[in-house]
Amino acid sequence: MDRLHENRIYTGTVESYSSEGLGIVRLDGAVVFVPQAVRGETIDLKITKVMKTAAAGEIVKIHKPSPDRAQPECPYYGRCGGCDFQHLTYPEELWAKRQRVQDALTRLGSADVRVEEILGAKTPLHYRNKSQYPVGADGAIGFYRARSHQVVPVKRCLIQPEAADKTAAAVGEWMRRYKVPAYDETTGKGLVRHVYVRVNRKGESLCCVVINGRQAPREPELAAYVCAAVPHTAGVLVNSNTKRGNVILGERYRTLWGRDYLMDTLCGLEFKLSVPSFYQVNRDQAEILYGKALDYAGLTGRETVLDLYCGIGTITLCLAKQAGRVIGAEIVPAAIADAEENAARNRIENAEFFCGDAAEVAARLEAEGLRPDVVTVDPPRKGLAPEVIGTIAAMGPERVVYVSCDPATLGRDVKRFAELGYRAVRACAVDMFPGTRHVETVVLLSKGEIDSKKVRVEFSLEDMDMSGFQNDATYSQIKERVLQQTGLKVSSLYIAQIKQKHGIIERENYNKPKSENTRQPKCPPEKEAAITEALKYFGMI
Repeated sequence: MDRLHENRIYTGTVESYSSEGLGIVRLDGAVVFVPQAVRGETIDLKITKVMKTAAAGEIVKIHKPSPDRAQPECPYYGRCGGCDFQHLTYPEELWAKRQRVQDALTRLGSADVRVEEILGAKTPLHYRNKSQYPVGADGAIGFYRARSHQVVPVKRCLIQPEAADKTAAAVGEWMRRYKVPAYDETTGKGLVRHVYVRVNRKGESLCCVVINGRQAPREPELAAYVCAAVPHTAGVLVNSNTKRGNVILGERYRTLWGRDYLMDTLCGLEFKLSVPSFYQVNRDQAEILYGKALDYAGLTGRETVLDLYCGIGTITLCLAKQAGRVIGAEIVPAAIADAEENAARNRIENAEFFCGDAAEVAARLEAEGLRPDVVTVDPPRKGLAPEVIGTIAAMGPERVVYVSCDPATLGRDVKRFAELGYRAVRACAVDMFPGTRHVETVVLLSKGEIDSKKVRVEFSLEDMDMSGFQNDATYSQIKERVLQQTGLKVSSLYIAQIKQKHGIIERENYNKPKSENTRQPKCPPEKEAAITEALKYFGMI
């Protein structure tokens, strides 16, 4: 890295994209990450930051624009952190996402499986049915600037429906008219924190205003402003969240006007959606995603299927139409209540639901002798806990269908499954989030030669060395994230130091020096920043 110097201009060719959507240029063996770069372009770039094995840069001149370079339609592009790929044509965006999934399965998962295709969206604009607008301390309503909590005011977003933008604007007008203060996260004072909007297939919307308190002034007027701006509003709610931190919704809701839910149809089924219900934000692409999951499940009508992380039962009830028996598990009680109600509403009688942590429910069912033919999982971004994977393998299903929203944790889990006899045999990417770097994946894991009796495992947290994977992300995963994003190599010692600094408890003797006289190296500032970013990415801080 001695050959690269900050503020100096270099010439290079963009080879591919990082997981964040940055262009990758290699100069003298060093990786340079460049925003808004397009694969195949030769560019002059200025180095803005030099690290040990990587650097950051910015485009100074494009010698010949790629035919895959597009002019961003969004006037906020480059300021708002919501979209990453508006400078690419849609086919190039799909190529980047498919390659990201392939890299994760190959490099992180050590899987010999090809991503067969990426299923793009017919409508890549205005597709989101759930919108969450942060409110800045100055009253601005919009979206966060990349890697910050500074709110960029946005009047019209290309991936949000018009009703959502109008609802957010109406709340802003109400705040200004009645001098309702915005929440300031640095002081913990102020009132309005977020504007949350759901929209269904019919165009009906549900508005929820998140406040730092139990009551807002002029609440009837708030409902009137929203309903006047969006006549198809079905309900206006207030949610109370008085806790400091990044969690958007609190636990208390009050309905100011109308009803506190929407009805929507997905895959021919009708679902009730409350504000906190998990529901795929792109309805049309969700039907394609679930269709691919059903295809991989290979159901004939006789199978028993276990669906972990079932939410309000969307995948579970789709599976029920083609299976003999389906069992859904979810930790959120309200979601299970909605799932049972959705099953009754759709006259589905071969589905049952259990409320509890996925690991605990799976372990209990396995102990009771449940041997499902197929297991489906659709976990949050942090992926599956090791004990969940162990219990699934102990049940011995013929097939595991893994629906993932994060290629990195998917790759990690695919590797863990392989160690227990389940090999990835098919994979498909689905573009649920056009314009952004996010991508969904469906992977089919098939049981190999290992006898399922040999896979039966009992876990004891006291006896096991959990240091490698406790607190949501493994040390290897954190190292991979840091290397991929910054080019820096970090040690387990440095990761342990930063985890302890943020209050993440390690085992008492983990990474302690063998001798009291031994001095341990301290994590350098640039590596601390990179590790901290990784911990935030995996939701650990």
